[in-house]
Amino acid sequence: MAAGSADPLTVLAGTLRAEDSVISAHVRDPGEAPEKLAGLGRLAGAGPRTEGDPGAYALVVESVREGYLLHYGEGRIVACAERDLALLAGDYLYALGLERLAGLGDLPAVRELSDLISLAAQIHDGSRDAARKAREAGALWLATVAAIAVDTDATEAAKARLRAGDEAAADALEASAREVARRAGAEHLLGEASDSINFR
Repeated sequence: MAAGSADPLTVLAGTLRAEDSVISAHVRDPGEAPEKLAGLGRLAGAGPRTEGDPGAYALVVESVREGYLLHYGEGRIVACAERDLALLAGDYLYALGLERLAGLGDLPAVRELSDLISLAAQIHDGSRDAARKAREAGALWLATVAAIAVDTDATEAAKARLRAGDEAAADALEASAREVARRAGAEHLLGEASDSINFR
């Protein structure tokens, strides 16, 4: 995102509050230093595929990330005490992100995020221990966002390994993310994105 542009989490919170939806009453401010939570969004807007509207891509990615967190953890800006409501809010944010992305006319990126959503469900299906789950999910997020920014064909082989249950899939996804970020000169943003999702 360009210097001085609004943080995508702050924009997303404002958008959700302004809507008349089941989520509106449960939106909170992202808190101090929201930019540190939105490293994936900054990475999404940093590549040659997304340079025409980096803020829009950042908002899309952070919408889908918030939906993911509501499904599998705790949201950053949407706080739902009831599990059913959190899942509904997560679905809403998935749909919001994909709808905005479709509006940009970027069907390869829609495919990337759709794959991410389905592979995340596979990762969280209860068949993996916590460490493997965290590693695969983090690597999947980084590889997907780097691919959206730079090259949407870059992750296909690594995603196929994840679908097949290969225990080395996380390494392949991380290597893909690093290579794609290197090609775009965005290694520092990949590092920030990694930090923002606590991926080591």
